[in-house]
Amino acid sequence: MTKQQGDLIEIMIADLSNTGEGVGRFEEQVVFVPDTVPGDRAIVRLVHVKPKYAHGKLHELLEASPHRVRPSCIVADKCGGCQWQHIDYNYQLVAKHNQVIQALQRIGGFVNPPVDPMLTASAPLGYRNKSTYPLGISATGQVQAGYYQKGSHQLVNLNQCPVQDARLNPLLAEVKQDIQQRGWRIYDERKHQGQIRHLGLRIGRRTGEMLLTLVVKDWNLPGIETQAQEWLKRYPLLMGVSLNRNSDRTNAIFGSETRCIAGVPYLREKFADLEFQILPDTFFQVYTEAAEALLQVIQSELNLQGQELLIDAYCGIGTLTLPLAKQVRQAIGIELQPEAVQQAIVNAQHNDINNVTFQVGAVEKLLPEMGIVPDVVLLDPPRKGCDRAVIDSLLRSKPSRIVYVSCKVATLARDLKLLCEDGQYTITRVQPADFFPQTAHVEAVAFLVRSHLDRNTESLTKTQNSNS
Repeated sequence: MTKQQGDLIEIMIADLSNTGEGVGRFEEQVVFVPDTVPGDRAIVRLVHVKPKYAHGKLHELLEASPHRVRPSCIVADKCGGCQWQHIDYNYQLVAKHNQVIQALQRIGGFVNPPVDPMLTASAPLGYRNKSTYPLGISATGQVQAGYYQKGSHQLVNLNQCPVQDARLNPLLAEVKQDIQQRGWRIYDERKHQGQIRHLGLRIGRRTGEMLLTLVVKDWNLPGIETQAQEWLKRYPLLMGVSLNRNSDRTNAIFGSETRCIAGVPYLREKFADLEFQILPDTFFQVYTEAAEALLQVIQSELNLQGQELLIDAYCGIGTLTLPLAKQVRQAIGIELQPEAVQQAIVNAQHNDINNVTFQVGAVEKLLPEMGIVPDVVLLDPPRKGCDRAVIDSLLRSKPSRIVYVSCKVATLARDLKLLCEDGQYTITRVQPADFFPQTAHVEAVAFLVRSHLDRNTESLTKTQNSNS
């Protein structure tokens, strides 16, 4: 491409990248363009040009794709919270399904992966049970809360958000005014000065119970106890107000210490006929109903008989461990975060589930040390996927079945390739699910069984050893 940064080109958008950008070609070069849809014909301004690819910005839409729709949010073209509000929901599902297949083929090397149709969201808007907003100050000195503009640290102020549970919108709009009236200083990340960094809101979708959390630089927030009591009176379903301290110069939202200022430090949520206690910084899937639907797929596919030993690696607070524990002989959860394990134990006791134990530690360290052969191993790692030591441990212990839940299909495909090398495991089914409508993120669960070839080889070895 002889074009340079700032030049205008005309292209047809043909695909979507796994980060949500439209993809087109100019001459022999791939061009990535945010805010476009396959089928768009557009004038694009080049903003970043490399030898093999370029990034552009939509300059003029010449012909709109049939999959382009009017966004539900008035600041969707600015806010970085969603990438796909301009794409009709059915086509979002098509794109995510293709994303899973392409990752398994290109990264995993699976020629014809058994990918089921998307498990669709019951509601593509108003689904988020948790939102955490950075705070800022406008040019006129008003407290703002929202998401950063795409590709910048420029805050887009919001008074409501169409993807979060609508019951949280009043808090988003009104708490900013209370902060303004209290005169609390908003944190400036460039100067590392000021007090309040983020506003965290959380709701139990089934119970309606809510939590409000302020992430602060230090604990010195004059009048917070009085204000917290006022919030509890104003919002009847607000269960607790907490402060979380994050004094580091970091992009991480939460610090390591949280204090409940008023009310209780948790909300209750009903999930899979169980009741969970969830803290302000607890990891819990943001789309409760979609997570429960995926759990039902897992339960149906495993068809547990009550005699199995199950290990849930990366178990968190036991969101999947506890419902599955009710269907097996024994369940073991492994989790790196001690606070999450403590919550898992509390949730097990609260639901009178006695056949489950939880261990604190890294999966790559604890799993090889267990010295047991589980019937089922459930993997639900972070976006980076499994450590190689986890894969090697599974290949040595050879559980009959592996269930791999993933929030990043690229690392899922990489790890499945390792597990299926030499024919030790076979993928029987991959179920993609839409946990994050209006974004490019896709969840998927892969089901693996030990292959007949591997079991026959093991049996032959045992026979030969016994004969000798």
